[in-house]
Amino acid sequence: MSNEPLVPKDWAGKLSRLSISTKSKLRGQHKGSHRSQRFGASLDFSDFREYTPGDDVRQIDWNVYARTDKYFIKRFLDEQEMRVHILLDSTKSMGDKMKWTFAKQLALSIGMLVLQRDDRLSFTAVTNEKKPPFRRKGATYRKAFTQIISDLNEPMMTKSFTDNVISFLPKDSTVLFIISDCLETIESWEKLLHKLPKFAGDIRILQVVTKDELTPAYTGDVQLEDVETTHPLNISMSSSVLEAYERERKLHQQSLELLCRKFGAKLLQVNTEDGISHTMFHQLLRANWVQ
Repeated sequence: MSNEPLVPKDWAGKLSRLSISTKSKLRGQHKGSHRSQRFGASLDFSDFREYTPGDDVRQIDWNVYARTDKYFIKRFLDEQEMRVHILLDSTKSMGDKMKWTFAKQLALSIGMLVLQRDDRLSFTAVTNEKKPPFRRKGATYRKAFTQIISDLNEPMMTKSFTDNVISFLPKDSTVLFIISDCLETIESWEKLLHKLPKFAGDIRILQVVTKDELTPAYTGDVQLEDVETTHPLNISMSSSVLEAYERERKLHQQSLELLCRKFGAKLLQVNTEDGISHTMFHQLLRANWVQ
């Protein structure tokens, strides 16, 4: 583990200007900082309605009664917590140093946003061994969450990410963030995306890519190794090979985007080269994932 911090010391302060944006129904039953569509006892006034027997007489507005000679009660918007779950792909394909660091920065930054807004955060890294998720609420837990993300082991999962995700998910999320490179087969992603709406109303996939994945810089005769299987492959990096790779990469991406639209999930591709600040304050803002 590196002693170098994942994010700058003033990162929490910078992130305090942002919050998670969602139109999904808030599922939490505890008080939070988000207005729900139901009425409760917060300080946010909504409107009046005529008194009916059984209503709380303490809510009667006597000023309105004095003007109209009718009983009206005040209605207030209830405030509920948002429940956000972050799911991190820990398969071997995430093992590139820049990719893994960036993925952890994303998880940490999103988690900070949730905790500082008094919403409920849960986090799991999908690994070979299932561990209890991190589940906390409130800004006092930012330091503990930072430590958990910083202490994550290098990604070594040998099982399929998409085949094993469901057992790591809570069933009560408002927003579900999946951080992955999305390199597994389209068929496996289709099976997963078909199941996910049962677990969250707002599903968002942050697809982490590197410069080498988008535009490979290899030339000549090289030996490549599948990081998942360690199977070696000798290949001559000709222009035709690179063109074939580009066609397959684009086909995979287009198919993934179509699947996400089909199942109502949001997909955002983020490049490690752009850095965490650009991603959080430009890409996520433009996509309306934060506000």
